[in-house]
Amino acid sequence: MKDKQDLRERIWTGLEESGVARFPFPPHGRIPNFAGADEAAERLAELPEWEAADTIKANPDAPQRPVRRRALAASKTVYMAVPRLCDPDCFIELDGVDPDRGSTIGGADELGEQVGPDEVDSIDLIVAGSVAVSRDGGRIGKGEGYSDLEYGILRELELVTEETPVTTTVHDQQVVDDTLPLDPHDVPLDIICTPSETIRTQTPHERPGGIEWILLDDERISEIPVLHELAP
Repeated sequence: MKDKQDLRERIWTGLEESGVARFPFPPHGRIPNFAGADEAAERLAELPEWEAADTIKANPDAPQRPVRRRALAASKTVYMAVPRLCDPDCFIELDGVDPDRGSTIGGADELGEQVGPDEVDSIDLIVAGSVAVSRDGGRIGKGEGYSDLEYGILRELELVTEETPVTTTVHDQQVVDDTLPLDPHDVPLDIICTPSETIRTQTPHERPGGIEWILLDDERISEIPVLHELAP
């Protein structure tokens, strides 16, 4: 959607021009890393939802590395999806591994165990990467749709429910005042943590109850083994 891409470009450029963006560069085309990612992760780790969570599903991107590190240091189990869900064992399980090494992408590959969806425990908290968010819980990612698809798969398998908190950490510049253009497969946020504030969105947006099959063509389904397995 053009409106979404225009907003992504505006956020990426703003982070770069303001000096807020952090490695890897450029921020464009990715979940952008930002100054203050540690502080945003600290805010998230102070929440009761975090304290109550034994299992966390997290994205693998750089700005959420402090979140993954805190989760592993707190002896939580962390699940990350295999890139593009390209393997039948499409999740990496991290449990009892070194937090510093295990929170990196390379370390997760080295120390984690690749598992199929049937080996994933019920998820207590979801951490998503974001390019732009709104105070009413709207979220826009980098445009590939995998985060929402991963949610749909977990929901289809009853590993997450309507009540499972969905959170993100972003810089304050990524929080927009406008209502974001959301599609039926887009997963809204319950909690947004920035370096300076914690936003409980009280989101009015409905979240998908599973995989939105009507939005997936035969080629996409055939490319992703777990979709091929679950297809009606």
